[in-house]
Amino acid sequence: MTDAALRNISDTARWVAVYRAVESERPDAWFHDPLASRLAGERGREIARTMDFAHKNAWSFVARTVLFDEFVTAGVKQGADMVVNLAAGLDTRPYRMDLPADLPWIEVDLPQLLHEKADALAGETPRCRLERVALDLSDRAARRALFDQLGARARHILVMSEGLVVYLERDEVTTLAEDLLRPTSFTSWALDMVSPRLLRMMRDSYDQQRLTEVGAPLKFAPPEGPDFFSRIGWTPVHVSSLLHRAAKLKRLTFRMRLFALLPDPRGKQPNVPWGGVCVFKRSAP
Repeated sequence: MTDAALRNISDTARWVAVYRAVESERPDAWFHDPLASRLAGERGREIARTMDFAHKNAWSFVARTVLFDEFVTAGVKQGADMVVNLAAGLDTRPYRMDLPADLPWIEVDLPQLLHEKADALAGETPRCRLERVALDLSDRAARRALFDQLGARARHILVMSEGLVVYLERDEVTTLAEDLLRPTSFTSWALDMVSPRLLRMMRDSYDQQRLTEVGAPLKFAPPEGPDFFSRIGWTPVHVSSLLHRAAKLKRLTFRMRLFALLPDPRGKQPNVPWGGVCVFKRSAP
């Protein structure tokens, strides 16, 4: 492997930042992330150049970013008093979004990645009360303790996990969903997920071979779709297709626009390629 090759799962944050930087430079950009290029670095740009499947579907990262932005904006307007970003990666929403100055925003990710991010952004000022928590989310006892501690600090907490659950096993997603239900103040959760058919397509790509080599294979794509979470206690309230949103954003090629004319299966047809962002509310006790 060359120095620019993927080394671990944290490197995925670098090439995703590249797509945010590219969108930000467009005259018709749907969001502006002026810090994305710095965080991606030359290594991130080199990695992105070699990620063939991701490059062809860069529109999905734009749509995903827009949908998570909308989730945060709507939640804050409705009175959210904390945002918890699990596997925050190189996300810069606390620096670029219009947020209340007193809103606690908690970023949780691996220690090394958060350390590098903090160093890169040392001269920048977030627009809200940003806190970073270095934590391996696979440590269930540690994350439960964190969730309990955060849950006691607020009453209406938004949780987001962008680009996380697809790397987890089914039982790992189940326990994460259960742990997020422990504090009653964790009221909303947004995540992105894919159908089994799309997962198989992604697994057949060169990108996935490289991810597997660094110990980050794609895993989670439940045939039940978003309803997978209903049995645990999270009710889907908004299910948005990345393809259909990208069509509205005018980011698709002509060929992909034709696919976007088909009805949105909303993740309920396992044999149809589908990826989307889902927003859940905790079910009534």
